[in-house]
Amino acid sequence: MERTVDVDRGAYPDVVTPWEQGAWREAVFGWVDAQLAYHGLRLSGVVRVRVRPWSVLMRVPVGGQASVWFKANPPGSLFEGPLTAALARWVPEYVLRPLAVDGGRGWSLLPDGGPLLREVEAPPRAWEELLGGYARMQRALVPRVNGLAALGVPTLRVSEVPASFDRLRDGNGSLEPEQRARLDALRPRLVDWCAELDALGVPDSLDHADLHEGQLFHPEPGRFTYFDWGDAIVSHPFASLRIPAQRAAERYGPEVLPRLRDAYLEPWTDLGLSTAELRRAARLAWRLGALGRARAWTRLFPSATEATNGVRSLLETGDAPPF
Repeated sequence: MERTVDVDRGAYPDVVTPWEQGAWREAVFGWVDAQLAYHGLRLSGVVRVRVRPWSVLMRVPVGGQASVWFKANPPGSLFEGPLTAALARWVPEYVLRPLAVDGGRGWSLLPDGGPLLREVEAPPRAWEELLGGYARMQRALVPRVNGLAALGVPTLRVSEVPASFDRLRDGNGSLEPEQRARLDALRPRLVDWCAELDALGVPDSLDHADLHEGQLFHPEPGRFTYFDWGDAIVSHPFASLRIPAQRAAERYGPEVLPRLRDAYLEPWTDLGLSTAELRRAARLAWRLGALGRARAWTRLFPSATEATNGVRSLLETGDAPPF
C-alpha cells in the first residue's frame, strides 16, 4: 500500500535511526494498520513523521476523529510503552491510555490528548494545579515502586546518588579540566545533601524527569494529562519540581516559585513532616533534578554533541535552588 509521508528531521538531518530501514518502516505501518483496524479505525491522509535521536514519532491521521500517534523508542527508553500502559491501569485519571503497546519493540500507539499546555493561555494558577495533580499522581505511585522497576524504569535511590555522580563525572570525556575541578569540589557537599535528604524519609516514586509545557496536555481548565515518559526514573519524587519550576519562572517571573513549590508539596503533608522539612527536602532534591537530566543525556544520547548537554546538566547540580 502506497502512503504519503512527510518527514521532519529538525536539527538532526544526519541522525541514523531505524526509520532509514525500509523493512522496519513496513513493519511499523503493518502494525499500525492492524491496531487501527482492531479499534475500528483506518489511516487516512498524510502521515507526519518526526525523526529525532531519542524517538521516531508519527502523527497518523484517521477518518472521522483526531489523529493518533505512533512512537518508537530507542533501547535506552524501551520501557516507555509498558510504563505508559501500566500508568493507565494504576493512575488512569492522569495519563493517556494507549491504543496498543509492543514492549519488545518499543512501539506505542496513543490517542490524541488535546492541546498542549504551551498551546493555550494559562495563568500561573494553572501551574499550581498541574503540579498539585502531578504530586498526587506520584503519591499514588509510591506503593508501585517495585512494579515500576520491574518494567525496566531506571532506579536511583538517594543513597546511590554520589556513586552515580562519580560515574557520570568519570565517564564524560567532554569535561574540561576546570569543569572537572568544579565537580570534584562539589562532591563532598553532594554527599552531605544526599544524607540529609535521605534522612527526611520521603519515599521514592516516579520522576518524569522532563516535565514541561510540551509534555502536558491541557484540554480544559483544571484538567491535565501527563505524557512522554522516556526520561522517567524511580527516585526521589521532589526532583521532578526543577524543570516545571524553571519553565514557569521563565514565563511569569521567579516570584511565582514559592506558590508553585507549596502547591506541589501539599499532597505530601500526610508524611508527618513539617512544612519547613518538606521545603528543605524540595531544596535538596532540586539538585537531583539536574543530575537526573545528566543521566538521561548519557543514557539516550551517546554522541559528542549531546554529551555537551550532559556536561551542562551535571554542572548544574551545584546550582542553588531559587526558593
